[in-house]
Amino acid sequence: MNINDFKQDFVKAIDFLKQDISGLRTGRASSAMVEDILVEAYGSRQPLKAVASISIGDPKTLNIDPWDKSLMAAVEKGIRDSGLGINPVNDGRLIRLCLPELTVERRQELIKVLHQKLENARISVRKVREDVRELINSGEKDGDVTEDEKYRLQEELEKLVKEMNEQIKQIGEKKEQEINPV
Repeated sequence: MNINDFKQDFVKAIDFLKQDISGLRTGRASSAMVEDILVEAYGSRQPLKAVASISIGDPKTLNIDPWDKSLMAAVEKGIRDSGLGINPVNDGRLIRLCLPELTVERRQELIKVLHQKLENARISVRKVREDVRELINSGEKDGDVTEDEKYRLQEELEKLVKEMNEQIKQIGEKKEQEINPV
């Protein structure tokens, strides 16, 4: 048994966190903010990135160009219903999203959401740790792992968990700096 065999499970939790927080608004336009918004298209709900191209017009503007112009109203509705708090402007050809300046209150709300997402990532890491610990303990009971090996594996596991938690902390600090540059 090798702890590095389980490293991929920890990395998945970190990757999910990065993907999850990429949609948090930082005051700059980013396609990640809108690409996963669900839009009613062709009888099913699809992510915006599957029905339109998303480009950045300037640091405060996103342009959304549906490939099928008959979906303009559905895309507009999807954006309004997404809870982003941004009003889309439809000129018949493009949908523009002009991002307003972030208020102090909104920045604080975003930081609270960020902290919740960071805690969810830590919980995922702890869950993987518990699963690996269980495997180590059952390996000892089955005779596949000696007692000394069990303690060595548990030490390696704790070291890996500490690394992952440090990565989560660094990712959180970086995102918090983007949201609230001081």
